[in-house]
Amino acid sequence: MNPDPKPAATDTLDAAAAQWLARRDRGLTPAEQDSYLQWLSQDPRHGPAIARQEKSWQALDALTHWRPEHSSIPNPDLLAPHRPARIYWLSTALAAAAAVTLSFYLWSASPFGPDRPRHEAIIHPGPERQTLADGSVVELNQGAQIEVRFTPGERHVRLVSGEAFFTVAKNAARPFFVDTDKVSVRAVGTAFSVSLTKSEVAVLVTEGRVQVLEHRLTSETPAVSAPKVSVQEPVFLSGGQRAAIDLAPVAPTAAIAPVVQDLTPAAIDRALSWQGLRLEFVNMPLGDVVAEFNRYNRHKLVVGDAEAAAILVGGNFRADNAAGFVRLLEAGFGITAEPNGDNVTRLRRAR
Repeated sequence: MNPDPKPAATDTLDAAAAQWLARRDRGLTPAEQDSYLQWLSQDPRHGPAIARQEKSWQALDALTHWRPEHSSIPNPDLLAPHRPARIYWLSTALAAAAAVTLSFYLWSASPFGPDRPRHEAIIHPGPERQTLADGSVVELNQGAQIEVRFTPGERHVRLVSGEAFFTVAKNAARPFFVDTDKVSVRAVGTAFSVSLTKSEVAVLVTEGRVQVLEHRLTSETPAVSAPKVSVQEPVFLSGGQRAAIDLAPVAPTAAIAPVVQDLTPAAIDRALSWQGLRLEFVNMPLGDVVAEFNRYNRHKLVVGDAEAAAILVGGNFRADNAAGFVRLLEAGFGITAEPNGDNVTRLRRAR
């Protein structure tokens, strides 16, 4: 199914909004989630169109609770302002764009539904950190494994699996290498990540400069049976750049050229969203969620009205990126964020 509905020329804006609302109600795929939020931001009329459709749906939702055989007069709940709980998910991709991971949803309580679910805030510590003998720090994404082999003249860390982020202690006389079975990354003093999968090795530099070159064996590095990848020319990467090396089988004499990209800060945040302390919320009122974020951020959030404070929030978020969380609230869920001093943002229901 095409994730981006394209109504015919004769369809109205409300028809497009109705299509999105129907898809949102049954659950959006990740591609649809991204397209929906992009559609909302493309035209200031799109948000109000969604709001109009939601208002109509609120009245229709109440009809599901009316049974003519139960009474001789219309059920008084037919026109109640509430509606059954409806969960809206934002995509992993978009959340990472704001350095927010996993999922995000909002809903309103239903007077007809079952008992309200549990409310819970869970703190997830950051990734495993290892401080090496030279003072360099390695952060290991879940499932990552490394082997450290230092010699008097060189520092070698072999990435066995997964992804790791390296903050290298400077020592120009003793270069630092991150080795995989097929390529190596050389750094003097810098910060970068290396990710190893079956299909590629990816290197992302956030600070300083690194060199990507073909793997070379040393007396401290055992030979491996995997076919060797020949990097066409050593590639230098600076902060904000990413290189991907394809590990597909190649002829023994073939040389490959790493694919280099310049990344935006948002894209870097997205790629490294696994780092840092995370906050997970289960059906938490926005007022309580804001209090948790305020514990970890100098810039504070304030909820300006009771209606906004009562919104239930769920999802998994970077604790140090309250600004990204605010952008998600503004992206289509009726929250307005306003500066209130140098280090305060006030949140309220859009009117």
